Amino acid sequence: MFDYEDDAFEIDSNQGTGDTFADVLSRRLNRRGLIKAAATVGAIGAGFAVTGPKLVSATPVAEAAGRVGLLGFAPISLDAGPDPVVAQGYRVLPFLRWGDPLTADAPDFDSTKQSAAAQARQVGYNCDWIGFLPLPAGSKSSDHGLLVVNHEYTNPELMFADYMAPNPAYAEAGGETEEPEYLVAPTQVHVDIELEAHGISVVEIRRGADNVWEVVRDSPYNRRITGTTVVELSGPAAGADLLRTAEDPDGLQVIGTLNNCAGGITPWGTIVSAEENFHQYFGMFDALDPGTPGYAIHERYGMPEGSSDRRWEEFYERFNVTKSPNEAFRFGWPVEVDPYDPSSTPRKLTALGRNRHEAHTSVVAPEGQVVIYSGDDQRFEYAYKFVTAGTYDPDDRTANAALLDDGTLYVARFDDDGTGEWLPLTFGEGPLTSENGWNSQADVLINTRGAADLLGATKMDRPEDFETNPVTGKVYLVLTNNNQRLLDDIDRANPRPQNLHGHVIEITEAGGDHASTTFAWDIFLLAGDPAQGSTWFAGFPTDAVSPFSAPDNITFDLDGNMWISTDGMPSNLPGNDGLFVVPTEGAERGHVQQFFSSVPGAEVSGPEFSPDNTALFVSIQHPGEGGSFAEPISNWPDGGDMPPRPTVVLIERDGNPITAPEA
Repeated sequence: MFDYEDDAFEIDSNQGTGDTFADVLSRRLNRRGLIKAAATVGAIGAGFAVTGPKLVSATPVAEAAGRVGLLGFAPISLDAGPDPVVAQGYRVLPFLRWGDPLTADAPDFDSTKQSAAAQARQVGYNCDWIGFLPLPAGSKSSDHGLLVVNHEYTNPELMFADYMAPNPAYAEAGGETEEPEYLVAPTQVHVDIELEAHGISVVEIRRGADNVWEVVRDSPYNRRITGTTVVELSGPAAGADLLRTAEDPDGLQVIGTLNNCAGGITPWGTIVSAEENFHQYFGMFDALDPGTPGYAIHERYGMPEGSSDRRWEEFYERFNVTKSPNEAFRFGWPVEVDPYDPSSTPRKLTALGRNRHEAHTSVVAPEGQVVIYSGDDQRFEYAYKFVTAGTYDPDDRTANAALLDDGTLYVARFDDDGTGEWLPLTFGEGPLTSENGWNSQADVLINTRGAADLLGATKMDRPEDFETNPVTGKVYLVLTNNNQRLLDDIDRANPRPQNLHGHVIEITEAGGDHASTTFAWDIFLLAGDPAQGSTWFAGFPTDAVSPFSAPDNITFDLDGNMWISTDGMPSNLPGNDGLFVVPTEGAERGHVQQFFSSVPGAEVSGPEFSPDNTALFVSIQHPGEGGSFAEPISNWPDGGDMPPRPTVVLIERDGNPITAPEA
């Protein structure tokens, strides 16, 4: 019924203006002779016959299931059933549900007695990224730690029984009309609960001698950061004119963090949470005077015209772009939180730029700089990394506190010959000068997209996760899909027009140095159903892989195998979204195997292992999306009359590592 994800908020005229990735990729793969594709125009734009020296004819989807590979489990088949399914020998348990109490004084969840005060002490909605931080801090404990969970957005049509009201026009026409049967009818109570359901949860968890995990409900670490929490602005853009409002004339404090999607853990044990589709919370852009400072930036970032779908602007003027034109500039930043210090104030890190952020994986370069990779999750947007000016001090945690406020932000350009360059987004360099309308580094960071446009960065197919392999040091960029890529954008060697399934790129930084400004790149995976062609699995035979679509988040196990969660697979394949595993090196490199299947309406996100890989935490986000409170398509995980509840699940195997042969 509602779609609060990226696809609902595209403004095509404002896409990036660099070379399309299709341009580069088609030339790159054609030159290497890996894939030859013949496109034929059909109902969805194209069909493909894929040939090549390493690809073999595909077999039906079901034949991939049941074969035990390097990872020690028999992959499951695509499943569209009402309940989660996991590979044989493993169990999946609901662990942390929306509304579960976090503090000793928090009430138990009751869908009929919700309040903002209760939600502020309960687990938030729509769990996404998950981070496991061992306790005590600095240890490698796998039995005791802090689970940090992002809460991306809310589905009020699933949360509240009274959110939808009958449409009089529909009733008067007796249903013989294009008018919807129900209309959104938000109230102040709904909006206040939604604000508290956004943000981040910090939860202490412990595994007992009986191997059972539990939440430590009275923990002093347990904490909610929400849409009403005070958050500091730090870095070069803090205090800039466009970040100042009537409520915050200094431009140094923001009320809340919103749309927290992916994230990452720094070497010193803080987390960096990504504010992604922040624009959806704002309305009335069409009434803003075009002469207002920052108008063109709002336009470039796709600010919705008219009323927002949520209509928060009817209750809080800060979400009305006409009445508070600068408030939206205070969102779309990475947010650093110290889970080990519950009294600390979260910080929005302006040095890392402003866009629809994803990822924020951290890695320490050979000379000690900290490097953070991130994506801008919209069609035809860009891939970024940030390199600190200072160096990481492993012996002094407090010395690292300001590392992420000073450094260089880069945007990626992928060249035809399999090389690439990180282009610095630095005021005074290249076209980013006063002569071209840029007056400070703050200007560059507030309008990161516009700066990347001028540098000629490569437009990508929805950059989502961006992670480093802890075993090989290689970097993997996940591109979810792009159904707006046209036939005119490609040639014979292009993976496909209307990239419905997405793909993964493998990057090797020059000299193995993550701070390098040049890199080599290659295609690791072209997702999809091998039986339909136009897929690539790092050269692995296609008759032995599990089909998958819409890769979203990735993580790595102790052996360097990639675990891929999906978001949007049911649009293209006959199954719920799931979790897939693929070796990145060795004889089974590219052997994609399905490990887990979710529930109707849900995406799978944020997979996170305990340090010893005996526990795997996974987010089941927006179960039942596409239905409503009154007419649900899922009541997972509680069943009965309960609404669907976004839930972090725990996957385990009697204390044995997830991917090792059973003891």
